[in-house]
Amino acid sequence: MVFSSAIFLYVFLPITLGLYYALTHRLKNIWLLIASLIFYAWGDPKHLPLMVGSILFNWIVGLLIAGTRRKRLQLLILSAGVSVNLLFLIYYKYAAFLTGNANEIASVFGRHVQVLDVALPVGISFFTFHSISYIVDVYRGEAKALRSPLDMGVYISLFPQLIAGPIIRFHDIADQILHRRNTLERFSSGIERFVFGLGKKVLIANTLGQVADQVFALPQHEISTATAWFGIVCYTLQIYFDFSGYSDMAIGLARMFGFELTENFNYPYIATSIREFWRRWHISLSTWFRDYLYIPLGGNRASPFRVCLNLFTVFLLCGLWHGASWNFVVWGAFHGSLLVLERSRFGKTLDSLPKYVGWAYTLLMVMIGWVFFRAEDFAYACAYVGALFGFAHGSSIPPQIALYLNSQVLSTLVLGAILSTPVAISLCRDWMERRFPSHSNEPLPAFILAISGFTSNSAYLYVRLIMVFAVLTVCAAELASGTYNPFIYFRF
Repeated sequence: MVFSSAIFLYVFLPITLGLYYALTHRLKNIWLLIASLIFYAWGDPKHLPLMVGSILFNWIVGLLIAGTRRKRLQLLILSAGVSVNLLFLIYYKYAAFLTGNANEIASVFGRHVQVLDVALPVGISFFTFHSISYIVDVYRGEAKALRSPLDMGVYISLFPQLIAGPIIRFHDIADQILHRRNTLERFSSGIERFVFGLGKKVLIANTLGQVADQVFALPQHEISTATAWFGIVCYTLQIYFDFSGYSDMAIGLARMFGFELTENFNYPYIATSIREFWRRWHISLSTWFRDYLYIPLGGNRASPFRVCLNLFTVFLLCGLWHGASWNFVVWGAFHGSLLVLERSRFGKTLDSLPKYVGWAYTLLMVMIGWVFFRAEDFAYACAYVGALFGFAHGSSIPPQIALYLNSQVLSTLVLGAILSTPVAISLCRDWMERRFPSHSNEPLPAFILAISGFTSNSAYLYVRLIMVFAVLTVCAAELASGTYNPFIYFRF
């Protein structure tokens, strides 16, 4: 079940919200857990026992850590808990990759290794990282262990962030699991955030995603330089609006239930260095790796060589976390190498150059990286990068790609480029603050109070409400008429 589906929008969400607010405070978490498990089982019922087992196992590990004062024993329990979580992740996500590569090596010596074909549980990368965050935070004393397995289940399986994040560190949400109070303002702000995230996904990401899929499906000999740039620009905007749109929907949904999740994106395509890019892109993942891997490895406190090694190791694992293929390993190593390079004199030189030079460099490096992220295999990715720089076999835009050179796609490209920067939002906010100085930051529910009489002061609230309904209506129409509706990060 995905957020941008009819079954979710018109059945699951209304029922879940309705029952949630009809129940007493004590029963709310129980219903949230039940609804989240139904949400998960809807698309992956055979792996539901794995999810429940993960909840119970990590709940017990947390209690064992909290129940002893001997630091060495706590560390032993933590190590066992982290190891079990990682072993399950490795088995389900990397078994085929590891055994496949072992088989290739063994074949050189005339041997054969059975390649394991294991079905990948949906969202295992995300709920495994949530589990590790929980037991590590309990060990560090940054949060108390949850006494009820039901509350533990809410943290691990909370459906807004279950399938594709954001990755929520336990200490950031621990108090909200047990004590939260929703307000009309937070609920309405959640609706706005969800609807605009839905618009990002359905109206921009889906439109550009169809083009990117067609380009990356072309045989190598048909890719021209113009086609390659057209495809990677579409994919660069698709992956941003797909994932940031999902994160907006997740944050909005969580607000409807009284939770406040951390932000996951902050206009990454305006970054002027790869360092800044990773402070703006998938913030929850980079923060998780920083807190639970980079700092324990020594962080910035080690020798310069060790710091560079730590950075490279973290991003190599970050690439592997995204998928079990050499393309993701190369993508992670590529970003890790760039970060190491920027810690040298090159980084200081880059910072001293005009901002537009840093921006052009960063965007180019990010787009080259996205080729390896999107391509099906390493050879195709290398050929595609070569095509970007003029080493193309094709000499023109193929007819099946030329069909997408229409007003809808081109206008979506322009709109996506504008909305991937804060310029439009900033101009709109400045205008509203000048036009409605006392109402520009009012929550949407104020409209309800003003609905009995239209005034100039309530005009801004009417405009906001109309925008929400307009985006929702257009998205509903688009979903009803189309079948292309993937989420890129679902496969991770």
